[in-house]
Amino acid sequence: MVSFSLTLARLLRALYCSWEDPYFRSNLLLVIVILFSGTLFYWQIEGWSIIDSLYFCVTTLATVGYGELHPQTTFGKIFTMIYIVVGIGLFISFFTRLTRTLLAVDREDSEENNIETLDTKNKKHPPQD
Repeated sequence: MVSFSLTLARLLRALYCSWEDPYFRSNLLLVIVILFSGTLFYWQIEGWSIIDSLYFCVTTLATVGYGELHPQTTFGKIFTMIYIVVGIGLFISFFTRLTRTLLAVDREDSEENNIETLDTKNKKHPPQD
């Protein structure tokens, strides 16, 4: 549970820090729009529930694709092919930006900890000339 909490804290911090990047914000908006539009499409055209539609969209764009849901109509199949090509690119772009920020935050934390460690060592053992 501690590991999960630490990982979640890192993710939330990366999201917070990423919010300053206008490209991240626009990418996040596009991811939300594509998930929303896909959910509406499958809800209306395929007749799935809202939760099933959103679940299908997320698992498809995350390239998990469990396979228990799949489009039955020809229009649904055509939409899904286009949806996958466009959506996977957006998901990759979104998670790439998020990962860059996460790595930068981790690097800053590491550098701060390293400086604190060096300062502590220097106070205990001052450099000799």
